[in-house]
Amino acid sequence: MRRLARFPGILTAVFLTTVLVHAQEINFRVLAFYSTQVEQDHVDFAKQAIAFYQDLARREHFSFETTTDWNDLSSKVLKNYQVILWLDNFPTEPAQKAAFQDYMEHGGGWLGFHIAGFMERRENWPWFADFLGTVFYGNSWPPMPATLDVADSPSNVTAGLPKQFVSPANEWYSWNPSPRKSPNIRVMMTLDVKNYPLGFKDTLTGGDIPVTWTNTKYRMIYTNMGHGSKIFDDPQQNDFFARALLWLGRRTQ
Repeated sequence: MRRLARFPGILTAVFLTTVLVHAQEINFRVLAFYSTQVEQDHVDFAKQAIAFYQDLARREHFSFETTTDWNDLSSKVLKNYQVILWLDNFPTEPAQKAAFQDYMEHGGGWLGFHIAGFMERRENWPWFADFLGTVFYGNSWPPMPATLDVADSPSNVTAGLPKQFVSPANEWYSWNPSPRKSPNIRVMMTLDVKNYPLGFKDTLTGGDIPVTWTNTKYRMIYTNMGHGSKIFDDPQQNDFFARALLWLGRRTQ
């Protein structure tokens, strides 16, 4: 206290400079939702994703926070964040779903991985079915690498990726209908036909199976990757994960 009284002008100037620099450095705020009482492969992914995005946040100067309390999916909490992530689970309570819908309809950003898109019946949440452009239909098993076809995407989110690359071992989902049939869906990655049949115990035998896409009515990206501990083994795919979040957070066109 004596120091404050002795050098008020200097200390105040230093304090204000620190606050302003800090404010300039924080480009946007992200909140990642995850669960620990779910399938272990999904927990393993979430832990690696958190470490990956924490490192990206330090390099790209944004705030990255996590929560295991899905009741934080509320208007009171969400108003403080420009982007939210669902890493290994999804909301189940009506209030959580309503808060998410309101957040997205008022310009919020969302990046959903793998299980985030798991909904077997449209009737479970009609709004989300329209938001995602589809519902879950089937899956491959066991987790296997797959060749993906890459398309152009908004603001170069897929820039740097070749037209095809091999994505690390993952459980791949199929959809009904194909999200590509929705006029608002823009597909970024698709399972290449050379993969089929994909899986042994549960097999994807063919068809149009998008892997990553955006709904152009919202600021969102869904990607099917997110099962197990090998997802971050590919530098090209990691670059996409980084670009996706930065695009959502920086609100570039």
